[in-house]
Amino acid sequence: MNATDFETPTRESYDAIAQTYTDWVSAELTAKPHDRAVLGAFAELVLATGHPETIDLGCGPGRITAFLTGLGLDATGLDLSPEMIAQATRLYSDLGFTTGSMTCLPYPENSFSGALAWYSLIHIPDETLDRVIAEAARVLRPGGLFQLAFQLGDTVDHVSDLAGHDVDLDFHRRSIDDVLTVLSAHGFSLVTRMEREPDTHGRYPESTPQGYLLVRLEAGDNLGEDHY
Repeated sequence: MNATDFETPTRESYDAIAQTYTDWVSAELTAKPHDRAVLGAFAELVLATGHPETIDLGCGPGRITAFLTGLGLDATGLDLSPEMIAQATRLYSDLGFTTGSMTCLPYPENSFSGALAWYSLIHIPDETLDRVIAEAARVLRPGGLFQLAFQLGDTVDHVSDLAGHDVDLDFHRRSIDDVLTVLSAHGFSLVTRMEREPDTHGRYPESTPQGYLLVRLEAGDNLGEDHY
């Protein structure tokens, strides 16, 4: 299988649900104090590098990009789905958004001091994860911070219907240790790891534990080598 075969069904699925998803998720951060705290710490550490440029990988309708901008970062967003980018541009017309793939980022080396993958690795197959992490390392400056959030587990769940829309999506659940192993292979060192139990109350109930990883790119490890 080609390493990017998953992208067409993922793109088409999110194009189909873009408006419904945008409406549903718009108030999520207000209900997630842990998420706001994690994002706040990430923003503060990126700002401490002296360079606020940050890329939100898999930005969807741009809500996290806008939140980080509100915390002082110079944040831009990238997403595989053109319809998601259209939603982001409509909602946050003063911010920059680009349609593109995390497997081949349209940015030069050393472009950012912060990178975020906020539940955007969940559709990346195991055999492609290394390539995505290599690309994040390539566009980060030495000393840059990479914040990840993802559902914990060891299953791949397929979804064919979401909010009444036909979709073709695989949701990959991973352990913190497994993701950290891939990050470490590309020069990232651990800053913070955190796990929390699923929030089963309110408008955004969860069925799985949630994992957060903050890592730093060590000097000399994003020199543009072909990591994959």
